[in-house]
Parts: sequence; structure tokens; C-alpha cells
Amino acid sequence: MYQLLTDSACDLPYQTLKDANVDFVSMHVDVDGVDHVDDLGETFKLDQLYAQIGQGVMPTTAQVNVGQFVDFFTPYVEANTPILYLGFSSGLSGTFSSAEQAKQILLEDHPKATIRLVDSLAAANGEGLMVLDAIDQQQAGKSLDELADWLEANRLRYRQWFTVDDLNYLYHGGRVSKTSATLGTLLNIKPVMDVDTDGHLRVVKKARSRQRSLQALADETLAAIAHDPKHRVLIATADASDAAEIVKKRILAKSPDTPITIGHIGAAIASHTGLGCVAVFSLDAKPRA
Repeated sequence: MYQLLTDSACDLPYQTLKDANVDFVSMHVDVDGVDHVDDLGETFKLDQLYAQIGQGVMPTTAQVNVGQFVDFFTPYVEANTPILYLGFSSGLSGTFSSAEQAKQILLEDHPKATIRLVDSLAAANGEGLMVLDAIDQQQAGKSLDELADWLEANRLRYRQWFTVDDLNYLYHGGRVSKTSATLGTLLNIKPVMDVDTDGHLRVVKKARSRQRSLQALADETLAAIAHDPKHRVLIATADASDAAEIVKKRILAKSPDTPITIGHIGAAIASHTGLGCVAVFSLDAKPRA
């Protein structure tokens, strides 16, 4: 048997990963000068982070470094346990590059170790949805290489749609210009974003109200799941549960058999989107372009 691994950017609940025997490595979040380990809610509580963001604090994040990955992988390598790591998009963080460097370091001393790394090209519950599907396929009997190959072949089928309520956080994180943030705020423009084929966040359209941006999330998701309406859909929000419920109801109104779970935007992503972010994650029949 092989060990499935991921990182805290997947934004799944700690207990979900524990129950499935999936280990994860934590990103770090600096909140007002204090370093926090993003352990998916085991000790670092998101409501506390949201409260600080609501008070105007703009957290910063740090990628998982090479040393952390060496420490993370080593117990499995020394136990001769093959590992499959599904990681945060290389287009949004240097974390995956750190994993690649750690792999090379470990193979120098353990040349027979099996270490397979898969770049999800996804963020938040986009990565999390892939982890859940990987758990299902591992439990169904897929070998390590079969699962890794499937993930690489299908990763662009995972659709990820985001909208935010405050453009200043995207400006702070370098995602939009100061001019775009200022004009967007004045005109009440809400960007509708997805993740491109290189794993970068991009603005696809601009809605002229919050309600229209939420409708766009529902519409895009309905188009994606038309081929398989019974595959799970994840909705995540940063302190905007009412907005998430609106999206859920609009999806269920046209696709009542779709299983939908509402969760949270985790620390790493919320630090760059601010409060009010709503995101929807699903599996499409065709890859994103």
C-alpha cells in the first residue's frame, strides 16, 4: 500500500483527511506579525483569522520550504512506504517546486524510494476535490502509478470558479492592479475568476453586482456538471455563508441530484481574497482551456 499525501492548501477539514489516512504538510500564515501553522482547523481556527481580516489585517503567506518537505517525506521513505503527493498549483505558489527539490535530495540517499509528485494545477477545494477523488480511487484499488497517471491526465477537468467582494485583497496579493481595484470598487464590479491551464488565477468576466457574480458561479458549474450531475460539488466561502447558500440553491434548482458540500476558504487562500470570497469546484467532462 502507498501513502497519499497533500498540503493544507487543499482546504479540506482536518478530520476528513485524518479519517482517510491522508497526511498533509502545512503552509504558514503571518497575521499581524505572528506566524501561524495552517493545520486545517486542528488548532488554528479560521474564525479567528476571519475576525482579524474583518478588522483590516492583511495576512501574508509563505510557501512550504524544501526543509519542511524533506521532514515530511522522510518517515515514509525510511519506512520504504511509496508516497504520492498531490500538491498546490505551481502557478500560484513555489510550494510544488520545494517538493520537487526535496524529492531529489531524498533520492540521493534513498535511490530506491518511490516518490511520485503530482501538480494539481488547482487551488483551495479545487485541489481538495482532487484529493477526495484520489481517496476514492485508492480505496477502489488503483495502484500508485495508475492513480498518479489518472490525476495528471484529468487535472484540467477540475473547474474552479471564484468571486470576491473586496478587490483590495486581490490588489494586495498582486492579482489585480491598483487602478482596477479602485475602479472596480467604485463601479461595484465583482470579478468572476477561474484557474487557467497553467494553474494561474485569471479574471474571466466582470459582473456588475454581487448577485450577478453569484449567478455566474452557478451557471458555470451547471455547465460543467451537465455530463455527470451526481459527482460531488464543493462550495467554499470566506465568511459569506449566505452567499454560498444562494449559489447552492441555484445549482440545485436545475440539478437537484447533485451532492453539494459547503466548506471554508482556508487560511492561505483567504489571506489573498479577503472576506466575502465564494468559490465553486466541480469536475467537467472536458479540460479547461
